[in-house]
Amino acid sequence: MKKLLSALTLAAGLLSPALQASQTPLMFSTIDGFNVPNAENVTGVRLAVFHGRVNQVKGLDVAAFGLSETNKTTGLNLNLFGAAKVNQEMTGASLGIVNWQEGNTVGANIGAVNLTNNVKGANVSFVNYSTGHTLVDVGAVSFSQQSTVQVGLFNKTTQLDGIQVGLLNCADNGFFKCFPFVNWSKDLSVKISN
Repeated sequence: MKKLLSALTLAAGLLSPALQASQTPLMFSTIDGFNVPNAENVTGVRLAVFHGRVNQVKGLDVAAFGLSETNKTTGLNLNLFGAAKVNQEMTGASLGIVNWQEGNTVGANIGAVNLTNNVKGANVSFVNYSTGHTLVDVGAVSFSQQSTVQVGLFNKTTQLDGIQVGLLNCADNGFFKCFPFVNWSKDLSVKISN
């Protein structure tokens, strides 16, 4: 019986790294899907040079040059001379030149250009472009499908849920279609008057 338990313990110990090979605490990524070690998920730190792609990062994802791409990121995207692309879900903060997030984001995007979809948090950059709903956009130019607050030189949204402050503010459902300095949603006007 002792020999059987010892053999099972040894087998489990030898199989454990193989079973966990889909996850690693450190990774280096570059072109053609080259990841060292070869894993799908990182819980720790990943450095991407030129183009690194992995399924998920929980922790710090650094794009030194080029594009860092994940499906899901929880933590911090730091792109020094490149871009960070998250295809499905980002929770945390993205800091860098280009923050490109196609899915849902909870947190902050701070950079030169933010290309986003749905953001529960803040987009802060020179240019904010969103195809979904954003909570707060602060930048020289902000475009969104739907936004609650936009602050900048030029703000444009199809559906405004709150207020715009800037040199020129345009909203399809705004109190004014386009207006200098401040604009607000027609629905907000009704709520305030009641």
